Amino acid sequence: MGQKIVSVNKKALHDYEFEHRYEAGLVLSGLEIKAVRAGKVNLQGSFARLKRTNKEPEMIVVNLHIGAGENPTRSRKLLLNRKEINYLIGKLEEKRMTLVPTQLYLKRGLAKLEIGLGKGRKLHDKRERLKKKQQRREDARIFRDR
Repeated sequence: MGQKIVSVNKKALHDYEFEHRYEAGLVLSGLEIKAVRAGKVNLQGSFARLKRTNKEPEMIVVNLHIGAGENPTRSRKLLLNRKEINYLIGKLEEKRMTLVPTQLYLKRGLAKLEIGLGKGRKLHDKRERLKKKQQRREDARIFRDR
């Protein structure tokens, strides 16, 4: 049994350059997992952040819209290994690094969130990337039509 992709954050793939990606579990209620299985999820505008409590630091995802219940954009805990959390704490303290959800999928019946650790692209980088993509498309079309 493979993965069923529920939602992809295409805007994040365009706006950020990812250094590394992580798979994290999500702590959800029964209504929320039902909504995820129905595909009522929006990743746009969501991000992950560090929450320091008295016990141990934990990662939460903020502004993830799951269309069920009273508060669809509440903060939800991410399930990561302690080593991964400690590594991410160090990386997030570096300049311009951020954690952004890239896709949400079901794996063996469990909701998993793929989060990317990366830096935001500048406007000129985005434009340059689009130009290269367009050029590759045109080259492929020319070679195909020969």
